[in-house]
Amino acid sequence: MEEYTLITGASKGIGKAMALQLAKLGYNLLLVARSENELQQIAVNIKQEFGVNVYYLYLDLSEKDSPAKVAHWCKNLQVPLSILINNAGYGLWGKFEDLSIGDQLNMLDLNTRTVVELTHLLLPVLKTQKQAFILNVSSTAAYQVVPTLTLYAASKAFILSFSRGLRYELKDSNISVSCLCPGPTDTGFAQRAGMDTLAELAAKFNMSANEVAKIGLKGLFNKKAEIITGFLNKLSSFGARHLPKALIERITAGLYKM
Repeated sequence: MEEYTLITGASKGIGKAMALQLAKLGYNLLLVARSENELQQIAVNIKQEFGVNVYYLYLDLSEKDSPAKVAHWCKNLQVPLSILINNAGYGLWGKFEDLSIGDQLNMLDLNTRTVVELTHLLLPVLKTQKQAFILNVSSTAAYQVVPTLTLYAASKAFILSFSRGLRYELKDSNISVSCLCPGPTDTGFAQRAGMDTLAELAAKFNMSANEVAKIGLKGLFNKKAEIITGFLNKLSSFGARHLPKALIERITAGLYKM
């Protein structure tokens, strides 16, 4: 198979799991993340086990010029890109007024601006393929307000809305757009967000990154608009959309209180 998949945030968690599963299917890979050592090791392992081509770029995707750098890298490689997976992102736990505004804006850049700009830059490349796919990784947090994860949840709601709007705009094209909305996943999210005191609680509800990746890729290739992983997450997302918002806010505030 000559086709390539670009995955951001590919050094761990869902991104890494998707890379391994796509390599098993014969897809060549373009991997982007901040950790050079982890990317290098993943590339070596995948090449040895699956025999596909793997190129990697270590880069802080929250930097303003990172999408342009990724697009330039892809152009120089001159490979047939057919799948874009926007997976890179993280959260910060705490009250909006207490968290550093610089840190919050850095998170917002990575979770939203980078996704939008990289998608815009690579659309012309994806349009050259017979069939192409975009998968934006959001969260079940997109379906409701989450106090103490306020900006994170807002950023994921943005990704869900962006994905659905773009999907409609491209419905008559060769590109299918999907949005993956996982719930708690064993990716180290709680630790990265500074939620160490809630990590044990989150672990009780975590799905494995491999399971989430499998569901996500299946939904992608089936051209689903939204992909929610797991029955409990589907149930909670349904409730968030149909129960009074004030009730949902009290529930989520209780779950994620400081």
